[in-house]
Amino acid sequence: MPEIFGQTPWGLTLIAFAAFLGGLVRGFSGFGTALVFLPIAAPFLGPFGALVAMTLMDVLGPIPNLRRAWVNVERGDLARLLLSCALALPLGLWLLTMVEPVVFRYAVSLVSLTMLAVLVLGLRYRGKVRRAMVGGIGLAAGFLGGVAGIPGPPVILFYMARPLPVAAIRATILLFLFGFDFLILGYLAGMGRLSVATALLGLALAVPNMAGNLLGGWLFRPERERAYRWAAYAMIALAALSGLPLWG
Repeated sequence: MPEIFGQTPWGLTLIAFAAFLGGLVRGFSGFGTALVFLPIAAPFLGPFGALVAMTLMDVLGPIPNLRRAWVNVERGDLARLLLSCALALPLGLWLLTMVEPVVFRYAVSLVSLTMLAVLVLGLRYRGKVRRAMVGGIGLAAGFLGGVAGIPGPPVILFYMARPLPVAAIRATILLFLFGFDFLILGYLAGMGRLSVATALLGLALAVPNMAGNLLGGWLFRPERERAYRWAAYAMIALAALSGLPLWG
């Protein structure tokens, strides 16, 4: 059977479906691309291949919002988050090279399920996040982003408690995650983990991912926000459970 981007047609179909589903969830809930894509794609692409494909797929999405985000961003926080992330990210990636791919699959699924439980239960850090804590949040996000490809949980759990306007918090998170994409790509390139086939696949996956984002945004109705959020939770749960190596 001929291969495309180093994948069989069946494998490529499932990976493209994961990209579309991740975009759909993000389109009507505002989050979830990595939580959906990585558990499904990792068995086919391996840890580093899945990280490269997802990063290149996802890096185009925020571009239309960057100008507005730069107006509202808390620049000092953004610098602290990115600098501390840059320090911890190599440690997470190094640890990833030390474990079997099956461990990465378990880590991604378990982190996704844990984050899902946090979202469902509405858990948040209720204390004040002061400026001195921002660097620690960046360190945690960088390490988790390197070892499991999911830098978002520390930011969502802690940084959103920062005493700043909502627009500033959202803009800072958006620009941090956008910067994270370039950080991880740079480190992966330095580690020799970028391949032409995987890079092209990641760029090609931007098409179904954008289609999912557009469809999710079109389907979303504010008055049904609760229903869409629970639909997103269900999709994340299914993706995380399907990615567990228990099934083969």
